[in-house]
Amino acid sequence: MGHAKAQSVGYYPWNGLLSISTNPAKVVWLDVRLQTNTLFGSLSTEVLPLFTFKRTSVAQFYAGGGVRFNFIGVLANQSKNVIEGYSLNIGTRLSPFKSVPQVSVALEVAPYVERKFESGILKSNFGLIYTFGKK
Repeated sequence: MGHAKAQSVGYYPWNGLLSISTNPAKVVWLDVRLQTNTLFGSLSTEVLPLFTFKRTSVAQFYAGGGVRFNFIGVLANQSKNVIEGYSLNIGTRLSPFKSVPQVSVALEVAPYVERKFESGILKSNFGLIYTFGKK
C-alpha cells in the first residue's frame, strides 16, 4: 500500500462535492470533484490541476484552474456538450489539529463561468479533507 501515500479525500457539504486528490504535498497536484446530492442528469465532475505556492506547518495555499464536465448529461441527451464550464480556484488547506494532522479544513474562492462565457458565479467552497500518509 505504499502507493496510497499522501493522497486525500474530502467533502464539501454545502456544495455537495466529493473530492479525491493526488499527492497534495507536491507543488503540482490534481483534484477531482464529483457532484453529489443532485439528479443523475446534473451529475458533474470537476478536474482541477492545482499549484501550491506557499506552505507552512499548518497551512497550504494553492491556486489553479479547472474544467467542469457532465458526461451523464450528454449520455442522457440533456446536453450536447460534455464541458459545462471553467473555474479558477484559490484556496487554503488548514491543519488546525496537532493531534490529527491528517485532517484539514479547506477554504476556497472559485469564480466559475459556463462554457460559452455568457454567465458565471462567484463560488466559495468549505470542506473537510483527510490526507492519507500525512504525519
